[in-house]
Amino acid sequence: MTARTVRGAAGATLAAALIAGVAACSGPGVTAAAADAVVVGIATEPESLSPLLGYGKDGNSKIFDGLLTHDADMKLKPALAEALPEVSADGRTYTYKLRGGVKFSDGAPFSAKDVVFTYRTILDAKTNNASKTELDAIEGVEARGEDTVVFTLKYPYAPFAERTVLPIAPEHIAGAQDVNSGDFTTRPVGTGPYVLTTWSKGEKLSFRANPGYWGGEPAVKKFTMAVVKDDDVRATRLRSGELDGAILPPNLAQGFEKDPARLGAPPSGSWGTYAARTFDYRNVTLPTHHQVTGDVAVRQALDIAVDRTAMVDELLEGAGKPAFGPVPTDSPWFTAGTERRHDLDRAKRILDEAGWKAGGDGIRVKDGVRASFPLWYTSGDKIRQDHALAFASDAKKAGIEVKAQAGTWEVIEPRMKTDAVLAGGGSPADPDFDQYLLLTSSLGGDGFNNMARYDNRTVDRALDEARRSGDPAARKAAYDTVQRELVKDPGYVFLTHIDHLYVVNDRWEGLTTQVEPHDHGLGSGPWWNVESWKPRAK
Repeated sequence: MTARTVRGAAGATLAAALIAGVAACSGPGVTAAAADAVVVGIATEPESLSPLLGYGKDGNSKIFDGLLTHDADMKLKPALAEALPEVSADGRTYTYKLRGGVKFSDGAPFSAKDVVFTYRTILDAKTNNASKTELDAIEGVEARGEDTVVFTLKYPYAPFAERTVLPIAPEHIAGAQDVNSGDFTTRPVGTGPYVLTTWSKGEKLSFRANPGYWGGEPAVKKFTMAVVKDDDVRATRLRSGELDGAILPPNLAQGFEKDPARLGAPPSGSWGTYAARTFDYRNVTLPTHHQVTGDVAVRQALDIAVDRTAMVDELLEGAGKPAFGPVPTDSPWFTAGTERRHDLDRAKRILDEAGWKAGGDGIRVKDGVRASFPLWYTSGDKIRQDHALAFASDAKKAGIEVKAQAGTWEVIEPRMKTDAVLAGGGSPADPDFDQYLLLTSSLGGDGFNNMARYDNRTVDRALDEARRSGDPAARKAAYDTVQRELVKDPGYVFLTHIDHLYVVNDRWEGLTTQVEPHDHGLGSGPWWNVESWKPRAK
């Protein structure tokens, strides 16, 4: 999409964009001052920088390239391939001709064998890549000479080309070490526009421009991603000049818009704000292994007891949309008629009819079980905290006690089987990318896939039909089935889809935004194309 650059925007315009609580701030020793340097903030960092373990699988990894990439409008375009793939009539064979003259940052030539190595390694059962089911359609991948790669699919998987934005790893380095624990996981070598120079975990990732990049050496010579979570600290360091860019919630971004002189302008220019549409949602997992959230009646009641519109208006200041599933209401994949109206009276009736009767303190009880469960959200994430508290407040009105509490992922993850979590997700590329990992019963309890351990046979069949069909109408019908089942049998309560808002030092040209996924920060934001930025003429 084309970036919407906002300067001095009114509150109504700002309400069209927001942040998900992820991204941005510097740590000790991070300074954003050099004329050819950019420092931006991220709230989380990857566990690994190896694409073999999942890093950069949706593109924009900076260190690596895929066969294809996305432009600003999220349309596929060639990267390491010289053109879009040739697809056989039956939709089961994809042939890629590779770009000539490309080298890895260590000077070694890139060729078809690196592509084959990357995909075969990810699909290897010994590789700890939680996203390998995304490549389930691949039957085989082979090199034909140095410059051609052919994928053969088990079935005509319609969005397969979208999967080939996956970064390519060098066989001569990654293939000579343990895929799960070797040095390549923290000292990667790729063909991308930047080379990692240092990674101080918990503090920053630093990159320098790759002088041999096939797309031309970037004008931004040094690029740093600073790691910090707190919104207020992020804004403070942005004002002080330690950061060139940050993602901020609307109340803090408005401060930069309304009175930049008082709040502090960047040392070498003014501020610009950039709004991005997203597929980024917040939801509450309803674990099937908990005696309260495992009850379908409780899930149905919670799904209509929540006031999604109030959450958008009050928590997001209008910067988002009510969410009724992983698909935003403005997507062509959304199933009309699956919107859930806030209806507290009906929620109470559902619980009454299911035998959940109000106790003396107003909290319902059934067969000696109190309608109470914990809801975890990640520490330092104000957006999740606000959603968790609002959800708990709405649930209490229906007679259900939700005990919201903060913790790190290290604390939360072991509890996900029985405890609810204020979670997030969303992928704009294709509905399969998000819904399969989120909902298929075969991935229940597989890390952060299907965190609720949702188990619905009708949904399982529809998800398989959708990913195995090359017919757009058949795929739409299958995803309609999924969304209608989520009304009858909610495994999650979807709350909001959140837009993202960024504040950036206005000394560079070429900044745009894309339609963004949930995981934004490393590869998204106005710096998704930092390699194309140019200094603004003075």
